[in-house]
Amino acid sequence: MNEDVTRRRSARQKHAAVRIEDVARLAGVSAITISRTINKPDTVSEATRKIVWEAIEETGYIPNQLAGGLASRRTRTVGVIIPTVVNSIFADKVQGMTDVLHAAGYQLLLANSGYSPEAETELVAAFLSQRPSGLVLTGVTHSDRTRRLLQNSDIPIVETWSMDDGPLDMLVGFSNRDASHAMVAYLAGCGYRRIAFVSAPVLNNDRAAERLRGYLEAVDEFGLARDQGLIREAFFTLDNGSKAFADLVAADPSIDAAFFANDVLAAGALFEAERRGIRVPDDIAIAGFDDIDLAGAVTPALTTVRIPRYEIGAEAARLLLERIAGRAPDRPVVDLGFEIVARGSTRTR
Repeated sequence: MNEDVTRRRSARQKHAAVRIEDVARLAGVSAITISRTINKPDTVSEATRKIVWEAIEETGYIPNQLAGGLASRRTRTVGVIIPTVVNSIFADKVQGMTDVLHAAGYQLLLANSGYSPEAETELVAAFLSQRPSGLVLTGVTHSDRTRRLLQNSDIPIVETWSMDDGPLDMLVGFSNRDASHAMVAYLAGCGYRRIAFVSAPVLNNDRAAERLRGYLEAVDEFGLARDQGLIREAFFTLDNGSKAFADLVAADPSIDAAFFANDVLAAGALFEAERRGIRVPDDIAIAGFDDIDLAGAVTPALTTVRIPRYEIGAEAARLLLERIAGRAPDRPVVDLGFEIVARGSTRTR
């Protein structure tokens, strides 16, 4: 078992939230000194501050910024961290969570990490300081400090949008690897042999990395052309889809299909193909991922991978509510699957 999986499984073992007394014991000072260091740092020496903050870091202690007189240690809020507010696919997930949580009397607090593990860590710490009833994260890649904070938080955690053998706590999503593999398999079944792939940047993005992995595995499995020149990375915008498509066809006119890891990129490619007089799908096929409304509105409509965006959010919220109520969910890991939707941007089998 590798070290990363071991850490994840260890993180699933919930412990009581770290108390100020625990920090004081490790630092060798009083709880009052810990409190002063946090709230009135000028009243303690620099040496003491250093010792205290090292103990806070090691224990994962989160200072409670709520009024001490509150009867409950938790608020009726759930923190949600998504990687971007630009990509509309996360809007449906958030709506699914909102509908379920609001019906149960909980409010949703939303934050954007910008695909940065460091930013996610700061957001997790900020949320935990407000004593939420639960947290929902996107993906399964997190910094070591984030894992320590969550391990000591004593609240339910749901990761989303991926599948993994060792989630932090609970997980709702689908296999990005299998979904990408299935689309390449579909394209191969339609007779396409030289299939390009445009991915999101894979750095700090396990979903993008898994989609690239699925593409490469399918290319090998079906004996398709495997060439690094057929692969590009691009952030999800129409303009980037247009540029990536133009770059691909200029570099290799023999490409007969282009698979984009997002429908917005694929739509940009469709518009660029029209500008260049390239017929889709007669000259080249174009496929996307997500099945957003745009996929069915463009001409020709996009063949794409449909993922249950709203259902992912709704199920994540339901799992949280089960745990908040003190009940163990029947399935802490829920794979909601995906579907290949064939439309006019590719030939039929």
